[in-house]
Amino acid sequence: MKTVFKKIKFIFTDEVLRKRVLFIFFGFLIFRLFAAVPLPNINVDRLKEFFENNGLLGMVNLFSGGGLSSLSLVMLGVMPYITASIIMQLLTMSFPKLKEMQQEGGEAGRRKIANYSRLLSVPLAVIQAIGFLALLQSQGYLTDVTSADKAFAVTLAVAGSVFLMWIGELITEFGISNGLSLIIFGGIVSAMPGKLKGLYETVSLDPTKLPMYIGILAVFILIIYAIVYVTEAERPVVVHQARAARAGARAQAIKSSIPIKLNQAGVIPIIFAVSLISFPQMILQFLQEMEGIDLPSWLEKAANISQDPWLYGTLYFILVFFFTFFYTAVTFDPKKMAENLAKGGTYIPGVRPGEDTEEYLGKVTTRVTFFGGLFLASVAILPIIVAQVTGNQYLFIGGTSILIVVSVAIDLIRKINAQISVREYLHSV
Repeated sequence: MKTVFKKIKFIFTDEVLRKRVLFIFFGFLIFRLFAAVPLPNINVDRLKEFFENNGLLGMVNLFSGGGLSSLSLVMLGVMPYITASIIMQLLTMSFPKLKEMQQEGGEAGRRKIANYSRLLSVPLAVIQAIGFLALLQSQGYLTDVTSADKAFAVTLAVAGSVFLMWIGELITEFGISNGLSLIIFGGIVSAMPGKLKGLYETVSLDPTKLPMYIGILAVFILIIYAIVYVTEAERPVVVHQARAARAGARAQAIKSSIPIKLNQAGVIPIIFAVSLISFPQMILQFLQEMEGIDLPSWLEKAANISQDPWLYGTLYFILVFFFTFFYTAVTFDPKKMAENLAKGGTYIPGVRPGEDTEEYLGKVTTRVTFFGGLFLASVAILPIIVAQVTGNQYLFIGGTSILIVVSVAIDLIRKINAQISVREYLHSV
């Protein structure tokens, strides 16, 4: 405990760290202020019930910090940018020129890809804003809204999403950790008091249900422990680095290891999965707004998949599992790792350098990612199962939300500790 207070004291006594932490705080403050300002000319009295009864939109609303249920200026959150990032990463893997730009262009190439994602997020935000408003209007939750009102609301919603994306990037640059992840983290944390209040108001005091509540609490605590354990778990790959022989001395090998994390993708697969599932529903509502378009029945069923919790949960599980492998493949390249090991004179005992090392690293990563993805997908759908079994939608606060909050918090603490170590070293020099 003394070490914690010592670190907190050091953060606020060091000018650089103090400015970074305060920048995150003011970024959160601006985000929450915009989330509390509703769009004009919109009646939102009955929206709360609608979002509580819709698991998919409830999750999207959670990511926006409750801004969607109140149709605030930042109702879309950072979901358009996340969707754009998914599309750009898929295009990067499909088109050699984009892949070459990302891998061989260095920082400039990655900056271009990021710029394309920003530009793509604008039309996606327009589609999602129109889709959300059309969905709410079709359900009877928006009344007496003219076309001019909707056009003005869409403009403000798109501007709010772009503004929030800009705030997130500023936090990444001038704060600590990834700004977009911290914004999602802040949105979920800000929505939790309301979830806990709803849970308290709906929980029955029937003594016969006490064992069920105790069991749910035990599972909740176990989930937190498992998330921390899996987030920190890694599979070390032992490597040896040859040391050149000197006069009169024998050549030696320095033993070390390459840590391959059990969950290399973090919470990105869950964010990607929610974004991808919600997007077809927004496309459908956008197309329904256009006159003369007759949509096939299968498309309507696919877009309204969230109304079937078990089907939605199955698709959600598959997508989270898939994106775990997808994002790991994007961020971890066994071929490049094998080349770097060979250049540095480092080798894996019993494995030949080159293609054999690449194949070995690929197999280890695949096995590790399989179990990491299985855990991630299981935790993601656990709230859906609990909500269906117990009939209490407020228990949706578990699983995905806890996973994101705990993972982002661990990453933030790790990066703060790294910043403290650097600043302490600079002070000692």
